[in-house]
Amino acid sequence: QVQLVESGGGAMQAGGSLRLSCAASGRTFSRYAAGWFRQAPGKEREFVAALDASGGSTYYAASMKGRFTVSRDNAKNTVSLQMNSLKPEDTAVYFCAAAKWEYFSLNAHYTREANYDYWGQGTQVTVSS
Repeated sequence: QVQLVESGGGAMQAGGSLRLSCAASGRTFSRYAAGWFRQAPGKEREFVAALDASGGSTYYAASMKGRFTVSRDNAKNTVSLQMNSLKPEDTAVYFCAAAKWEYFSLNAHYTREANYDYWGQGTQVTVSS
């Protein structure tokens, strides 16, 4: 079983930046597609960003594109989410996830929670106005 641990969350004023990291266990992580999801209080979990196993293809929710950047360092077994120009509506618990696939044949598959097999515990991001 792959274990994922998020870090880097915290409080930030609107317009600021945060970088979230996801540390993964297991030598096979470099062969797994990975993604980030978030969940605000009282709301359903939503897709944020994802990338294939190599990191060569990235995918973003429309509201994140241009502000957030997802990347990975397979040599270190980590996935990162750089968040810039933060807004109060970005406040949520952010989760890292990994799928037992190198990539998905359809881009939409990256956005579906059910396609991910491993999840971290989440890290809180709070953005104040």
